[in-house]
Amino acid sequence: MFFGISICYLKIREMKIGFIGLGKMGENMVLNLASKGHKLVVSNRSPEPIKKLSKKNVTAVYELKDMCSKLGGNKIIFIMVPEGKPVDSVLSVLKSDLSKGDIVVDGGNSYYEDSIRRYGELRKLGVSFMDLGVSGGLEGARHGASLMIGGDKSAFKKVEPIFRDLAEKDGYAYLGKSGAGHFVKIIHNGIEYGILEAYAEGFEVLDKSNYDLDYEAVSRVWKNGSVIRSWLIELAEKAFKKTDRLRKVPGVVGGGKTGMWAAKIAKKEGVEFVTLKHALSRRRESKKKQSFGTKFIATMRNMFGGHMIEKG
Repeated sequence: MFFGISICYLKIREMKIGFIGLGKMGENMVLNLASKGHKLVVSNRSPEPIKKLSKKNVTAVYELKDMCSKLGGNKIIFIMVPEGKPVDSVLSVLKSDLSKGDIVVDGGNSYYEDSIRRYGELRKLGVSFMDLGVSGGLEGARHGASLMIGGDKSAFKKVEPIFRDLAEKDGYAYLGKSGAGHFVKIIHNGIEYGILEAYAEGFEVLDKSNYDLDYEAVSRVWKNGSVIRSWLIELAEKAFKKTDRLRKVPGVVGGGKTGMWAAKIAKKEGVEFVTLKHALSRRRESKKKQSFGTKFIATMRNMFGGHMIEKG
């Protein structure tokens, strides 16, 4: 078994992997794979990120239509672009040059029903389409992410060595048929919204109390042995080390689409998901009124995902 895995790894390392979309997450995923010996052909809408990554193991493609010609047979192409029309636009350019046996992996935050549709469209061409939910923020993308994977299991087996190299140890799983990866990632994000809101409200209560508390110290204690310890609390400690009270941080919380998707799915399945509903309402309210809690969430989103902190 070990010998078979080794042969598979060698074959993957010898081939070139296509990678489209070099935003914050995409760039870090490319660097992650390149550092582990993978050869990549990269493309992006704007040329600057491509130039930045034009180095050993990375070949630049400035026109998306030239992507497939730079790859060999049995192509594997990752897409890391915003959900919706951008994904369909990329696929419309690639389709004419894709061949039977090729595999396309969408690693963005796409809606799972869109992924099922794309799977059906590419299947007619003999091309496998996989949906990949990626978690772990910029740090995870660069050094080991959490990967939720959907699509045909036969395609998964072919791409598995790449997933293994992208992921944290034991941090990837094949979850089922088309749409499963993005479905699980949407619900993951809904949970994330609720957890962030709980932390934010807790720190806001501390901030309104009569105690002159050191939030960096509170975070340090909570991250070590506490039942509420998490990576988010580790990030909170770092944030409070930079600025104890977050006074100068704008408190508008951006994003929200994947959370709304999760709420929509929960309603369809007859699940209340009240923590998510509350978190979404707080995010909407932050556009008009900011608080210590919304400042906390905006700061955390910036730290784990590089999301811009919006001004009120």
